[in-house]
Amino acid sequence: MSNKKITGEVIGIDLGTTFSCVAVAGKDGTIEIITNDQGNRTTPSWVAFSPVSAGSERLIGEAAKNQATLNPRRTIFDVKRLIGKKFDHPDVQNDLKYLPYPVVDRDGRPCVEMEVNGKFRIFTPEEISAMVLGKMKETAESFLGKQVTNAVVTVPACFNDSQRQATKDAGTIAGLNVVRIINEPTAGALAYGVKKDSRTKRNILVYDLGGGTFDVSVLKIDNGEFKVLATGGDAHLGGGDFDQRVIEYFVNLIKRKYRKNISQNWKALGKLRKECERAKRVLSSQTQVRVEIDSLVEGMDFTETLTRARFEDLNSDLFEKTLEVVKRTLADAKVSKERIDEIVLVGGSTRIPRVREMLKKAFDGKEPSKGINADEAVAYGAAVQGAMLSCDQ
Repeated sequence: MSNKKITGEVIGIDLGTTFSCVAVAGKDGTIEIITNDQGNRTTPSWVAFSPVSAGSERLIGEAAKNQATLNPRRTIFDVKRLIGKKFDHPDVQNDLKYLPYPVVDRDGRPCVEMEVNGKFRIFTPEEISAMVLGKMKETAESFLGKQVTNAVVTVPACFNDSQRQATKDAGTIAGLNVVRIINEPTAGALAYGVKKDSRTKRNILVYDLGGGTFDVSVLKIDNGEFKVLATGGDAHLGGGDFDQRVIEYFVNLIKRKYRKNISQNWKALGKLRKECERAKRVLSSQTQVRVEIDSLVEGMDFTETLTRARFEDLNSDLFEKTLEVVKRTLADAKVSKERIDEIVLVGGSTRIPRVREMLKKAFDGKEPSKGINADEAVAYGAAVQGAMLSCDQ
């Protein structure tokens, strides 16, 4: 992509698996995280079509997520896990077991099939992602009071060329000129660099654990220059996988304790997914949480306690997997853990206490940096990159 400057604002968009975020640089160089029409700084990366009887209205963001339990087969989420992949990819085939909406094979690609206004339509993952990007574009335009066309969009460092191009295509469909695709950990490092004195020479490790992807990058900052020494990651590991482990635990418990099998009941699973995600968040600050669902299935109310210890045990192998990636990435960068000056945490799943404890132990007691907002850092860094490319800043 060209390095020439662009006229007009260049917004930064973190197109996340579970949540997306948009930011822009002001005239004074400050970065503004833009709130959506609900007043929230992040927007669920969810798209839904209301029931056919209701006219197949399209919903995006909070509106889509809020009605998911009542309309599970027509609510689309985690589409970033499908983008740029082949239908027969093992990860896609595994995901199909858990996705309530219909995914079909079209020319070897996974696509969403949905009845809209009485006709069945096929949507590519790029088209669904474009709807989310379009929502972020509208959010920025509402804030700025004018049309926006230029954007820096982020992708996981472990995305391949096909996934990067598909993400860029999604931007084009949304009416955006994607002036740069940058890696999420690099964007996180840019956010860190703006908030710290980036003139000093430092080696930083960016640990980026989001809703659906995991990345590690080792970067050298020297006099404001960022050099990526190595990257590693897993495009199929994140908070959604932690939720799924808890969901499976409760599905088995319900089968054993209540003699009810909800494994193919999409409405019940949708209610359980929503409550498990909430429980995971609560367990970041409390040691146990009550999981309560009214009328989960056949009028049965469900109440159980989930402890932090149980949650950690269910996901211990996934947490360990992230440390293996950290070790490999350090080896690729030819940087020992003792030479890492700062550990930067990016992505909402880094709030999980066990994740922080493991990292601290792996780096001999070094505390990870808490200087940037893990949910917003990627969009913040993308906006910093956008400001660098824009003539108006």
